[in-house]
Amino acid sequence: MKISDNVRMVPVPEDQPMRPTSTNIYIIGQRGGQTLTIDSGEAIDKFRWMLRGYLAAIDHSEIGVAAITHHHFDHSGNLKHVNEHLKAEVAVPENGVKLLRGRLPKDGVKTYADGDTIELDGGIRVQVMTSPGHSVDSLCYYIEEEGILFTGDTILGNTTSVVGDVNSYMASLRRLLELPNVQVLCPGHGPLIRDTEEAKARDRLEMYVAHRQMREDQILEQLQDGEPKTSWQIMEAIYGDTIDKRLRRAADGNVQAHLKSLQKSGVVKASRGVKKRPNPATVARSKAKETANRKIIQQGKKLDKAQRNRILAQQENPPTDQWKTPPSYQLR
Repeated sequence: MKISDNVRMVPVPEDQPMRPTSTNIYIIGQRGGQTLTIDSGEAIDKFRWMLRGYLAAIDHSEIGVAAITHHHFDHSGNLKHVNEHLKAEVAVPENGVKLLRGRLPKDGVKTYADGDTIELDGGIRVQVMTSPGHSVDSLCYYIEEEGILFTGDTILGNTTSVVGDVNSYMASLRRLLELPNVQVLCPGHGPLIRDTEEAKARDRLEMYVAHRQMREDQILEQLQDGEPKTSWQIMEAIYGDTIDKRLRRAADGNVQAHLKSLQKSGVVKASRGVKKRPNPATVARSKAKETANRKIIQQGKKLDKAQRNRILAQQENPPTDQWKTPPSYQLR
């Protein structure tokens, strides 16, 4: 999907509520040349084939640098793959290297920090900005001349995001609001947010700030009666049946993030709570089952690959499995 002459979007369809509509990969640079990609998707075939197919059939480009917006696996899962198979250099957040353990190639890795600028052919300048809040290592990428902002999961296309640290997140949103030219928001998931006659892309940033303030007000309202409540009880009271049940843990996480912020500012206090002590035997059984399941999954993948190879091999050889003596033909 063309965003501008220098920017394309590869939306990979999703059916998970945590990744509404699509997970997006962005390609920046002139067609036919070396490009910068932002995010690489999860380490499964649909992302790899979508990206490789788009580059080969439509974009006719090669990846020079594969960057990510943050360490979460649905954005960083294919870093080794693009390095090994597409020969791309990998670029990750400076404070995200430890969080990416096991997902980085041995060589060809560099880091980006706040204030870095990526220079591409054709005079394209991409600014790197830290935007913590959704995750500690979140980055945004900004092409000021075109008014295009790549937000990762700091901003989503058709819903609000999961927040890890409310104070950092609000500071990041306010920083983004100060950017001089924002016409298109390119989110990590969901559709683009463009300037239209009805609304501006900047309006979405303001809505996110207002939404977080609204959530804080709702949480404080739930605590007005003086009765202690768990974050889950507050979440249920605020959200009710308005969200997909599969998003309840995420919603509870957002409530907890707000409560931690309010606790830091001295507005609320929290009891210590009592954690369950794990039963060693139960933990051991759970780990053994998980290990066994991983082996079954790996074996399944090997069998699937072997089956596909057998089918391909059949196309290369005569059908000896069907005929003792196959028919032969000659002219009458």
